[in-house]
Amino acid sequence: MARIGLLAGNGNLPVKFAYAAVAAGNEVIAITLTPEAEVDELKNVATKVYQISAGQLDKIINILKEEGICEVIMLGKVTKELLYQGIELDQRFMLLLSNLKEKNDDSIMLAIVKELESAGIKISDQTKYITELLPNKGLLTALKPDATTLADMEYGFKMAKEIGRLDIGQTVVVKDNAIMAVEAIEGTDQAILRGGKLGRGEVVVAKVSKPQQDFRFDIPAVGLDTLEKLIEVKAKGLVIEAKKTFIVDQEEFIKRANQAGITIMAMSKE
Repeated sequence: MARIGLLAGNGNLPVKFAYAAVAAGNEVIAITLTPEAEVDELKNVATKVYQISAGQLDKIINILKEEGICEVIMLGKVTKELLYQGIELDQRFMLLLSNLKEKNDDSIMLAIVKELESAGIKISDQTKYITELLPNKGLLTALKPDATTLADMEYGFKMAKEIGRLDIGQTVVVKDNAIMAVEAIEGTDQAILRGGKLGRGEVVVAKVSKPQQDFRFDIPAVGLDTLEKLIEVKAKGLVIEAKKTFIVDQEEFIKRANQAGITIMAMSKE
């Protein structure tokens, strides 16, 4: 039985992975990194669950080594916003940040990956054991997009790819082929709320992977919380990238989207 480490942020995605990994015959040792992580759910499936702040890099690495973990999956939301909200960083993390010329998402995450790998801990793709959460290309809901919505989806997909290339974010909100909001440090949910307010409803949200996406971290994901924000702003559509975006709780997600009259499409760049 292999022992896999799970560094878990917010959301249900780490729980989905833990159950899938255990079903495949593995033992999961989880470390939750945020107060909002699904600790109780993880305790139902993981052999052990540690609760450590995301800023305590040295402690995280030491626990993984003590547990004999050689492979780790990083899943769940841990926003860069924490760095600007007074999260306590240990000396190892502060040194890591001080050595970075740019503090964009990819730079920080790659530095963390290298730090873990220097300790003999391999970081595996986030898709491991949960590829079924990555939908195929096509219409996912019963409601088909009209011509205007489809045009906004195509435009939003293209623009989201561009902001991803610049490592700004993964999400844009559009209306009538105009950008209402671009995701930055505030995250997808807040970008949706801001763009929806500016667009006064009937917006389209696009969330895609970066052209240079490293599948070990930050694969885009949408879930029921995302859908709640879409409903709140009266969005008319969501476009994600086929096979490169997680839909968590997919069956319930699609069911509620149908009930709300929101059309959802999985597109690809090809």
